Formats: sequence, structure tokens, C-alpha cells
Amino acid sequence: MNIDAEVLVTWFRESARDLPWRRPGVTGWQILMSEIMLQQTPVARVAPVWEEWVKRWPRPSSLAAVSPAEVVRAWGKLGYPRRALRLHECASHLAQQYDDEVPADVEILLTLPGVGDYTARAVACFAYGQSVPVVDTNVRRVIARAVHGRAEPGSPAAKRDLNDASALLPVRNGAAFSAALMELGATVCTARSPQCAVCPVTACAWLQAGRPAHDGPRRRTQRYAGTDRQVRGRILDVLRGANGPVDRGRIDAVWLNDPTQRDRALGSLLEDGLVEQTAQGLFALAGEAG
Repeated sequence: MNIDAEVLVTWFRESARDLPWRRPGVTGWQILMSEIMLQQTPVARVAPVWEEWVKRWPRPSSLAAVSPAEVVRAWGKLGYPRRALRLHECASHLAQQYDDEVPADVEILLTLPGVGDYTARAVACFAYGQSVPVVDTNVRRVIARAVHGRAEPGSPAAKRDLNDASALLPVRNGAAFSAALMELGATVCTARSPQCAVCPVTACAWLQAGRPAHDGPRRRTQRYAGTDRQVRGRILDVLRGANGPVDRGRIDAVWLNDPTQRDRALGSLLEDGLVEQTAQGLFALAGEAG
């Protein structure tokens, strides 16, 4: 089973969401920022933060010029704030080594701090129009259903998943096809409520098989409440709102019901470099401990 590239690309050009990073004039750097922000974070939360970052730091050198603490503050509630530090590090690298430009080559992109295989391919494809396969959860789900007739893609397997996507790439409009495949999974061929009636992929193996149910283990939804991630977020909230280093008492007050968990969360923030401790034993965001 294959996917009609021309039909899918036509659908994408007519139906794609108007996302700010898809508009004319967006640079490779701004695409890179959007891709890092979008990792494990919904579009609706990313869009306003991304637009603010584009205004404040339109080039790598402008982000590299500010402190890590300022970047972590601006990251706000996007979650997984280590990404902010890696993006700051990447900006410095681009400013110093690549004349403030984001490379277009996948292999060079992979050498940048914080850039993995997915991000490198996404930037090459979406920023520079390169015909490369781009595989995320949405793409894996579309291929599992349309090509293999399965309700869910199962566990990720980088080589297999990339080969599956590569086999579908058309000779023409490869970049648009990759974008369309991802958009289809995000808006139509969704995990919980696939809208088969409006799907442009008519030759779908899963639909033709009667939409058989997934027969493997269900992927667990990650909870947030009560986790170390929540405690880390509360500690960072205190430090983001402070004008300088704070004492341990203010850190302790954010999570009183489990001191061991609180200490573990604080330790992980220190280890990740998001938080620093001053010589006097106070705590501050990265770069603000003096």
C-alpha cells in the first residue's frame, strides 16, 4: 500500500493550519527555535512564546548575547527547560562557528548542541525545502495505518521508521510531502479520534481492513501531578520570580509534603545546570549565582 503524494500535497496546501513558523520570511534559525520548542509541547502553548522569542532574538547572536537565566525565564511554562539551555548553547555555537546562520545540511545540523536526528531533518526540510524524511509520532501513526494496516505504530525503531518514510518520498515535492504527512497525523489521523471520513488518503490499509483495534500494549499517558517534574517546575517558578538568589527556606516552602522528593528535584536542577548555588548557600537561576 502506498500514499498518493500528489493528493496529499494538494490537501496540505489547501488545509494546512496557519502556524506562525510556516509564514513567509521565517528564517532557518526561527524554524530551529520552533522545532525545539515543539518537542513534547502542544502548538497552542508554543506559538505565543515563539512569537515573543522571534521579536526578542531574531538571530542566534541576539540570543547568545543574553544570560542563560534570561533564557530560562523567557522559556516560562513550556516544560522541559533544559531545552532552553541547549538552545542558548546552540545559538552561541551558530554565532561563533556559522556566521549567525543555521546550516542546511542534515549531517552538519546533527553536530549542533541540542539537535538530534528529528530536529536536524525537520530544519533541513521545513526551513530549506530539502527532500528528506521527517519522522515524529504523527508520521509514524499515519504510516502504520495507511501503509501497514495497524491502528498504532508500536515502539519506535529509528532505522525502520526512517526507511518507511523514505520509501514514501516522491521524486517531486518531497519537502511538502513530509510536511503534509506530519500535518495529516496531527489534525486528521489522530491517535484517539481519527477522522477517516475527511482523510485525503483513500487507499488506507487500516481503513480497508475495517479499522482493526490495536492488539498490543497501550502507551501510558505521562502524568504530571505529584512528579519530580512538577516539583522542579515549582522551584524554577520561585527563582524566575526572584530579583536575585534566594535562601533554602523559599525553596523548601514549595513542596512540604515530601522533603526527599523536593531535595531530589533540586539536586537534578543543579545537575542539569538550570540552577546554581552561591558561595553563601543561596540558589539562583543559571548564570545568576555570581
